Amino acid sequence: MSQLLQNALKGIQSLLNSGKMKLTLTEELGALLAVLKKAMFHGLPGLNIEIPTVLYPTLLPQYDGRPPAKPQQSESCASRPTVNKKKKAKVKPKKVHQGEEEEEESSGEIEAAPATGRVHLRKGNTQCPSSPGVKSLPLDGSGAAGKDRVSLPFGSASWKRVSSSESDYSDAEGGMQSKMRSYQAKVRQGALACFLSTIKSIEKKILYGYWSAFVPDTPELGSPQSVSLMTLTLKDPSPKTRACALQVLSAILEGSKQFLSVAEDTSDHRRAFTPFSVMIASSVRELHRSLLLALVAESSSQTLTQIIKCLANLVSNAPYNRLKLSLLTKVWNQIKPYIRHKDVNVRVSSLTLLGAIVSTHAPFPEVQLLLQQPCSSGLSNSSSATPHLSLPDWWKKAPSGSSLEETTINSPRSSSEPCWLVRLCISLVVLPKEDSCSGSEAGSATGSTYEPSPMRLEALQVLAHLARGYFSMAQVYLMELGEVICKCMGEADPSIQLHGAKLLEELGTGLIQQYKPDSTIAPDQRVPVLLVVTFWTMMLNGPLPRALQNSEHPTLQASACDALSSILPEAFSVLPNDRQILCITLLLGLNDNKNRLVKAATSRALGVYVLFPCLRQDVIFVADTANAILMSLQDKSLNVRAKAAWSLGNLTDTLIINMETPDPSFQEEFSGLLLLEMLRSAIEASKDKDKVKSNAVRALGNLLHFLQPSHIENPRFTAIIEEAIQALISTILVEAAMKVRWNACYALGNVFKNPALPLGTASWTSQAYNALTSVVTSCKNFKVRITSATALSIPGKRGQYGSTEQYTRIWNALVTAFQKSEDTTDFLEFKYCASLRTQICQALIHLLSLARASDLPCIKEALEQDGNMVRSYILQFLKSGAEGDDIGTPHSSQERDQMVKAALEHIGSVQALAGDTAKRAIMGYLEDILTVHLDSAGSQVALLGLTQR
Repeated sequence: MSQLLQNALKGIQSLLNSGKMKLTLTEELGALLAVLKKAMFHGLPGLNIEIPTVLYPTLLPQYDGRPPAKPQQSESCASRPTVNKKKKAKVKPKKVHQGEEEEEESSGEIEAAPATGRVHLRKGNTQCPSSPGVKSLPLDGSGAAGKDRVSLPFGSASWKRVSSSESDYSDAEGGMQSKMRSYQAKVRQGALACFLSTIKSIEKKILYGYWSAFVPDTPELGSPQSVSLMTLTLKDPSPKTRACALQVLSAILEGSKQFLSVAEDTSDHRRAFTPFSVMIASSVRELHRSLLLALVAESSSQTLTQIIKCLANLVSNAPYNRLKLSLLTKVWNQIKPYIRHKDVNVRVSSLTLLGAIVSTHAPFPEVQLLLQQPCSSGLSNSSSATPHLSLPDWWKKAPSGSSLEETTINSPRSSSEPCWLVRLCISLVVLPKEDSCSGSEAGSATGSTYEPSPMRLEALQVLAHLARGYFSMAQVYLMELGEVICKCMGEADPSIQLHGAKLLEELGTGLIQQYKPDSTIAPDQRVPVLLVVTFWTMMLNGPLPRALQNSEHPTLQASACDALSSILPEAFSVLPNDRQILCITLLLGLNDNKNRLVKAATSRALGVYVLFPCLRQDVIFVADTANAILMSLQDKSLNVRAKAAWSLGNLTDTLIINMETPDPSFQEEFSGLLLLEMLRSAIEASKDKDKVKSNAVRALGNLLHFLQPSHIENPRFTAIIEEAIQALISTILVEAAMKVRWNACYALGNVFKNPALPLGTASWTSQAYNALTSVVTSCKNFKVRITSATALSIPGKRGQYGSTEQYTRIWNALVTAFQKSEDTTDFLEFKYCASLRTQICQALIHLLSLARASDLPCIKEALEQDGNMVRSYILQFLKSGAEGDDIGTPHSSQERDQMVKAALEHIGSVQALAGDTAKRAIMGYLEDILTVHLDSAGSQVALLGLTQR
């Protein structure tokens, strides 16, 4: 029977892997999952469940196949099947040596208790959620949980001493029982392998409909828990089956961030129903509890590795910012001893888990506290719960050797130790390995004095996570980490070099973030610029230039380029002149590299450097960078072209910044021919894929803004200017990505800022305004609408708006945009409604402040139709002001009032035509708005005064 099941499962798996089995119907998938779930528990000792023929996607369990709990049953009765199991297993003496069979027997001793034992286990661990770490587990053997889960691994040798003569079975019967258990375990493993193939062949959103059928949930008080993958992890006697179950659970958890993001803890238990968010939160908590129990009890290194990997997947996807605190603390405290486990795979996966913790929702307050705690915290009382370490002495023992080693883990409770994890990772990367954990050194070179390569790589990744999420802690070790990077990049192993370069990039990025204008870090808390200069001087004098020129390893070259681009601009300007020239020469030289990864990284780095204050006014450097970028824009690789377009956008930003300086020498010295070539390349790039197009149109807007009168008057520029503007107009109107259209609207607004362009008289004027008015009234994306309204309010002269008919079309389009400011089917767009109306108000008031006498009748006619609506929105604008961060939006009430008053004064100064009543009507309209606004503001002030009295 078991062999038949094995073969059937292999057949199903082959069909799934080959893509011949299409699970398109719910009935088909539900039937397959029901069969697999039944086979997963085939022959599992102490478990007898009934599975429906079809599983349907639902949030609540459809069945509960567990027998009812029997709390009155004595401990001796509950453990009797385990004794029989022990005797049966001992009959077969041919594999008594350490290995998988022995682990199966010992694990069987723990896990083969009947279903009622699972209920006792739950009750025995009721204090687990209230106290962090493994200290909360009952370790004294009291209660069923103490007996079944923790105490037995340490006393499991006693049952092996039972002689075969005491067994209830003969040798033949015992052999048959053992063979039967082996066949049944293979069926369970086959079912799990088949389930893994099923997961890979269906969409995750379909899979998560069956979440409750395979993932545990916290049972109601007094109710038994439904069977799940964690049932196998905790109860199956075969380590291989437990590992398979954990692999399946990891596959389910992988990529579940969006699904789990709805989870939310609540303290309100008086609901008539359980909300979906609460149910998912309960499931996440139960997964933590069950996996930590499995971690403590597991004896197989391979299965232990899978448990830790599964925990890492859970940590990476769980929404801890919406859950109650302490979940991460429990995982953190229980995983710490395993970093020095005898098996290198366990050690590596433990570091992976720590890396997942420090990268989730970083910076996360709970993790910040964990990083600040002494390195031995949470371990002093947990050694008995960790079968692999008798005492956590390795945390306190400082290895003999260099001065760096002496400071690594010494004085663990010292308050001067800001982050023990940084210390640990540094020691794992650069210090000789300890003898206590030298076993199973997979991946290490023969005779190597360091930790195995996977261990060092994982430690470097954890350091990179810390630098990204908790830079304030990593910055204390800046120079020491610099030495680590130099050591790693100087080694022969390209992987170690690569991870060293990645760490350098993260540290450089962290330093840049500290010095950004919007940084919340106090100046005295930042790393001093001179220290940053020392750090980068050490890098440039070390192996970084060699890595940049290492053509045998292009990935390393690309990563080194990224690292070099993360240098702090304020520090670059203070670097010695020869180091600055070295950086620029290396990057310009690498731009000719044939490898696309290197070329893309170089293009991006040049785009960063061209914004440096000390370089952006250097005409020669800007011209050399422009030529290098234009060459990369012709590359066959989309990634290279995308990076080059981004850098071209940055370079044109530099041109605009240089326009605002009082010294006109840059504009005069910059080559007109190069400017013409940049325009041509940007026009071509605007026809490329969206990744290239979005920055190409940004560059076009800047270039057209930068053009001097001498360029515009040059006949060679006439056609190219027309073509560039047409490229922007077509990009606005085409159904492209919203980012592309936003950039195109912004670019056209940039074009309007150039007073030398013939806006208003040129043939393209009406086309440009028509494109913007079309977008402001009909685009689905409100950010694009806001940007188009902003562009419409940029021209500073009435003549730039063209004829009266064109002016009227713009006015009417803005009024229509008011009417449609809430027309959207996308709920996420509603939060931009207020910002859109604010920008439309600004545009209308701006148009009023420029109006001619011939425009007034059209304005009056529009106000007669929609005046009440416009009045209400303008009053709201005057009262509340901008509710967004839109560029150019006045935020003070005085500025908003002044805008309306300026428009009123301008209308009053217009020489109206004889017999035209529009001027008086518009003035009365504006005066009425100001009167209502000032009366409202005055009454609010008076009310405030009365309240204070």
